[in-house]
Amino acid sequence: MSGAALPVACLLGPTASGKTAAALAFAARHPVEIVSVDSALVYREMDIGTAKPDANERAAAPHHLIDIIDPAESYSAAQFRADALALVGEIVARGKVPLLVGGTMLYYKALTQGLNDLPTADATVRAALDADAAREGWPALHARLAAVDPVTAARLAPNDSQRIQRALEIFMLSGQPMSALLAAPRAPADDAPYRFVPVALEPSDRGLLHARIEARFDAMLAHGFIDEVKRLRARGDLDLSMPSMRCVGYRQAWEYLDGATRYDDMRDKGVFATRQLCKRQLTWLRAMPERIVVDCCAPDATARAVEAVERIART
Repeated sequence: MSGAALPVACLLGPTASGKTAAALAFAARHPVEIVSVDSALVYREMDIGTAKPDANERAAAPHHLIDIIDPAESYSAAQFRADALALVGEIVARGKVPLLVGGTMLYYKALTQGLNDLPTADATVRAALDADAAREGWPALHARLAAVDPVTAARLAPNDSQRIQRALEIFMLSGQPMSALLAAPRAPADDAPYRFVPVALEPSDRGLLHARIEARFDAMLAHGFIDEVKRLRARGDLDLSMPSMRCVGYRQAWEYLDGATRYDDMRDKGVFATRQLCKRQLTWLRAMPERIVVDCCAPDATARAVEAVERIART
């Protein structure tokens, strides 16, 4: 990108780090439009478990890429990249300030670095892998992955069904390990006239963020999360193989409603899965040397994040 590229601030961070609060504080002072960088917020009917901004929050500034698809559909990083670039252009043309906000780091990476040439999902291959997993268990498929792609297998838990399935699918479709394809040079990103600048809300005290995650999951349960999942199950066209139902919390609630776990176990598993997501998000963030770090545990974290975004918007 050229030196004349327009800087666009991106408020990134793990779950419960205060991204929404910082975005709305910035929106209170500037004519902003917010572009969500979140793979769970794209789904309609999934509000409580995704911590979707409520009606009042969304009234404070226009929000984009929220409630855009049905939970039975899927949405890819490639689609996000195309949509986000188009939206930023439209927002700038309207004379507003674009602000990207979210925690789906794969989306951010696709936006800023382009996409690897990975094969797209194949329903037949996935069905075959699901059948194998039902028969043998995901740890057995993890062992299968370790034999063909030890690099990818080493970073996945033996029960991480979604990622194990995707890595095996890529190997079966391409004949190459996913780790090798990801390491290959990417197709160059489009020469978009923007320079995306990450402002990362990161914890100085991981324990404090974990406590926030726990409190937020309990608040979701208190506000009717289980009923939300009941309504989704009652549709009859959703199942645990779909990306929407693999979102953190939804899988655990679904299994509880199936009678596979007790309520307390479901709650603990939901909190644990959210912490694991947080850990992955922080790993992605710490691989970005160019990011501007704001301590999300600081009492003035929101003000500091707004300051950082304002500096970017002024440059």
